[in-house]
Amino acid sequence: MQTRTEKDSLGERLIPVEAYYGINTDRAVENFRISGLKPKPAYVEATVQIKKAAAKVNMNLGLLDVRRGEAIVAACDEILEGKLREWFVVDIYQAGAGTSHNMNTNEVIANRAIELMGGQKGDYHHVHPNDHVNMAQSTNDVCPTAIRIAAVMLSGSLLESLRLARETSSVKAAEFADVIKSGRTHLQDAVPITLGQEFGAYANCLEKHRRSVEAAAALNKELGIGGTAVGTGLNAHPRYRPMMVEQLSLQTGIDFRMADDYFEAMQSLRPFVALSGSIRSLAQDLIRIANDLRLLSSGPKTGLAEISLPALQPGSSIMPGKVNPVIPEMLDMVCFQVIGCDTTVLLSGQAGQLELNVMMPVVAYNLLHEIEILSNALSAFARLCVSGITPDRARCKAYAEASMSIVTVLNPRIGYAAAAEIAKEYLSSGKSIRDIVRDKGLLSSAELEEIFDLRSMTEPG
Repeated sequence: MQTRTEKDSLGERLIPVEAYYGINTDRAVENFRISGLKPKPAYVEATVQIKKAAAKVNMNLGLLDVRRGEAIVAACDEILEGKLREWFVVDIYQAGAGTSHNMNTNEVIANRAIELMGGQKGDYHHVHPNDHVNMAQSTNDVCPTAIRIAAVMLSGSLLESLRLARETSSVKAAEFADVIKSGRTHLQDAVPITLGQEFGAYANCLEKHRRSVEAAAALNKELGIGGTAVGTGLNAHPRYRPMMVEQLSLQTGIDFRMADDYFEAMQSLRPFVALSGSIRSLAQDLIRIANDLRLLSSGPKTGLAEISLPALQPGSSIMPGKVNPVIPEMLDMVCFQVIGCDTTVLLSGQAGQLELNVMMPVVAYNLLHEIEILSNALSAFARLCVSGITPDRARCKAYAEASMSIVTVLNPRIGYAAAAEIAKEYLSSGKSIRDIVRDKGLLSSAELEEIFDLRSMTEPG
């Protein structure tokens, strides 16, 4: 293997000549052989956006010569197009704050910029990872800013998946508006409800979660870039902060804003915890909805079987003809993972000390991972499951008519105690509730027809 020699304050190392990373990355790869997990693409892209913006701002401020600056920008553009991604190699479990990730990014950009200027990788007098690519920056303001940018960018796809799931549920609510079925509380018979009312509730729940996630994502639009090491802005031009926010907004198409307190922006991971918490809250309701669908579709002969889910694949390697609710099962597993990611973000959020929270690398991975997998899972849930649900109308009606709890409608006429006695007789005698009431002479046939209209039981009054 051909190598080049690079030097840092700790000494010299041999780096593969083809590698776009440098000595800082090489040390990190050796030190952190932990999981094999590499940074999320969105995190890489967000970090590169910061480097590109910094080069442009520092050129405009006259602090970075145009030839170097343009080479840095060109290298960044190549990475944003998808090139050189294989050189972002540091494990997500790494040195605190994300110095290894920041330097990995600096080195890849610097070495590609050197090539674009006609030099050889590792010849850092052309473009230096620290002096030029990292100019006016610190890991301590780059990494939290990159997480914010990546979180906002990825949240767009989650919000779109939520919108799709809500709209699909709303369509089903309208489609099932006339499907009368037995309600269930405590998994026991309850008064009638329509299948449309159940799905309408799912749709409204998803819409409320969409608003919560959207509001939490917006908290991440406040950027602390320009705080440098501890929030003071040391080594950054006084105009650097507003210019960086303006440039990043231009590059990403997202309306970012300056932090109102750069010290708080560096110390607190509040926006990440808030966004992750809103996603965890969504996940717990999605688990509930997915499990409802699994229960309602149970069977087909020995369960509730009120609805049928689309048959997507054979369900058993031994039982012929078996079809399982695979999409709700997948959604459950994803939501369990989301809750685990949120726990990591939550614990990391309280683990900062003084001017910095050094747990950002694990927050970056877990926050972006939960957004990504839930976006994909929700989209699949809407497209492959909810959109194809069909009801068994006859079965739903039969359950509603057989429910003991329809005696509830008698309460205003004969009182709770008398209605309870009729319910007990219904369970023990095998006779219908209507026949029992009629035999006892409590209500006339006309009155029974009026009050035992199942549809009217699904509305107030």
